[in-house]
Amino acid sequence: MKLPLLDEESILVWKRRLVFGIGAVSVGLAAILFAIVCEWANGMFHKMLTISPYLPLVLTPLGLALIVYLTRKYFPGAQGSGIPQAIATLDPNESDEIRKQVLSLRVTLGKVVLAVMGFLFGASVGREGPTVQIGASIMHNMGKLARFPQHDVEKGLILAGAAAGVAAAFNTPLAGIVFAIEEMSRSFEEHNSTTILMTVLIAGITSLALLGNYSYFGRTSETLAFGSEWNVVIVCGILGGLLGGGFSRILIEVNKGLVGRLGAWMRAKPVTFAAVCGLAVALVGLASGGSTYGSGYNEARSLLDGNDALPESFGLLKMVATTISYISGIPGGIMAPTLSAGAGLGANIAHFFTSVPVGATIILGMVAYFSGVTQAPITAFVIVMEMRDNHEMILPLMAAAFIAKVCSRLVCPTPLFLTMSKNFISKQSPSKPRTPGQDDGDKTGGYPYW
Repeated sequence: MKLPLLDEESILVWKRRLVFGIGAVSVGLAAILFAIVCEWANGMFHKMLTISPYLPLVLTPLGLALIVYLTRKYFPGAQGSGIPQAIATLDPNESDEIRKQVLSLRVTLGKVVLAVMGFLFGASVGREGPTVQIGASIMHNMGKLARFPQHDVEKGLILAGAAAGVAAAFNTPLAGIVFAIEEMSRSFEEHNSTTILMTVLIAGITSLALLGNYSYFGRTSETLAFGSEWNVVIVCGILGGLLGGGFSRILIEVNKGLVGRLGAWMRAKPVTFAAVCGLAVALVGLASGGSTYGSGYNEARSLLDGNDALPESFGLLKMVATTISYISGIPGGIMAPTLSAGAGLGANIAHFFTSVPVGATIILGMVAYFSGVTQAPITAFVIVMEMRDNHEMILPLMAAAFIAKVCSRLVCPTPLFLTMSKNFISKQSPSKPRTPGQDDGDKTGGYPYW
C-alpha cells in the first residue's frame, strides 16, 4: 500500500507541531531544574546560618550588590520578577526590540543564574515569577525556529509559555490557564486558547512524570461552615487587600522613580543602594530568627502543618523583607514570598477566631494577601485551592479574593504587574513620555529599572 505524500504546507504544519511539543516539554523541564537549583541554593544559605546567624550582615549586602552589578553590566532585561517584562512583550504597539531584549536566551540564562544567586545570598524572592519569563522565552524562541506567524509569536506562544511556567512551577495546571487569561492578557483571544491549553497540559505532564502527583503546600480537608464563621473571610479579605495594596503601591512608586536626594542617590549608586537593601534584609532576617530568607515555602508549609515555631511577627517581617529585596533591583519573583507572608497574616488573624480551624484561616490569609498584591482574584483563589488540594474551601476563597481586590484598589488603583509593564515599556521606548525622575542617559531606564 502506497502512503500519500505530504505536501509542503502539511510538512510545515507537522514541523510546527513538533517544535511546539518540544518547546512545551522544555518549559516543564526548565521549571523543574530551576526549582531544584533554587532549593539547593536556599539550603546552602541556611547551612551558612548554622555557622552564625550574623553572617548575612556581611554576606547578603555583598551578594545583592554583586547581583545588581552583574545584572546592569551583562543582563539588562533580567531584572525583577519577570512577569511585567513578559506582559510588556505582548504590547501590540511595541517593536521587536523589547522582545529581543527580554526573551533572548542570553537574558533567560542570566535570569536563572542571578535568581539562584538571590537565594544563595538570602534575598526574600521567589522562583515562580522568573519561571514565567523563562517559559515565555523558550516558547518564543522555539516559535522563531518553526517560523510561526508573527501574530502567534507575539500572542499565543508567549502567553502559552508564561502560563506553562506557572503551571509547572506550582504544579497547578488550572492556575496556569487562569493566570494567562487574567494576568498576562487582559483581552484574551479565543484563537490562542488551544495553544495555551496544550502547552500547559504538556508542561504539567512533564512535571507530573518527573516529580509525581504532589500538592505544592500539601493537602488539607479543613472546611468553613457557612454562617458566623464567615466573619473571618471578611476580615482576611479586608486586611489582606489593604496590606497587599500597600505593598504594591510601594513597589510602583519606587519603580516610577523617587524624587529628591534619595531618588537621585538611588539612580546614581544602584549597586551601593542594593548593598544597603541587603543589609536591611539581613537585619529583618535576624529579627525574625532567620525565617524571612528565601521564598518562604518551608515557613508557609510549617504554618499550614500546625508548627508554632515561627515568631508572631513572621507575616509582617516577610512583607518587609520581600519589599526590600524587590526594590533592590535584583532578579527574583514575589509570588511565593507573597503566599508565605499571607500565611503569616492568616496565622495572626486565627488568634481572634478560635472557633475557626487554624488551617482554614491561614489559607484565607494567603489568598487574600495574594489577591491584594496582584489584584487578580481568580488566579489567587485557583492557585491556592490547587496548591492545597482542597475544593471544599472554594467559596470562602473566592469571597476573600474578591473582597481583597476591592480593598486593594482603595490603596493601589492600578494592578501591580500591568503598571510595572507599562513603566518598563516607557523606559525602553525613548519616543514615549519619560517617567519623572528617570535617567534618560541610562539605557537600562535609570533606577529603578525593573
